[in-house]
Amino acid sequence: MTREELIAKIKALAPAAYSSVKKTEETAIEYDELTKFPELKAVIVDLLTSDYGKFIDSIDWVAPKPSTFRINLLNGQSFYLVYTERSWIAEVEGKKYYLLNLPEEEMATKAVARILRYGAKAEAGEGAETEGAEDITTDTETEETETETDIAEL
Repeated sequence: MTREELIAKIKALAPAAYSSVKKTEETAIEYDELTKFPELKAVIVDLLTSDYGKFIDSIDWVAPKPSTFRINLLNGQSFYLVYTERSWIAEVEGKKYYLLNLPEEEMATKAVARILRYGAKAEAGEGAETEGAEDITTDTETEETETETDIAEL
């Protein structure tokens, strides 16, 4: 490969690499916590790639010490990121992953991907979950009425 070919290749790849960095910075402006805590942004990019804006609904600063953040996803699920002296800890569905270790970071990424697969949250009044909840309430009321009748007969 000649010097001119190398320069041409770098000129072709540089705009693509720069656009992804610029896109990440523009998305960070949306979330106030990411501008205040740049380390948090780096961790989220590691877990969700630079397209994290497509998956995150909001970021809540939950506790000051240790700094704890709740990452609310668009499907209604959430996970926590905790900053410690040595590294970040991702808590996904109750399981803690120490992001200092590469295997645990990979497992955390898979766990976040798993909760993203749960799908979109159901709207109020729609779906089988709401109908099932109504049936449970009706069954409970019927059982209480029968119990009160039995006690009154004694």
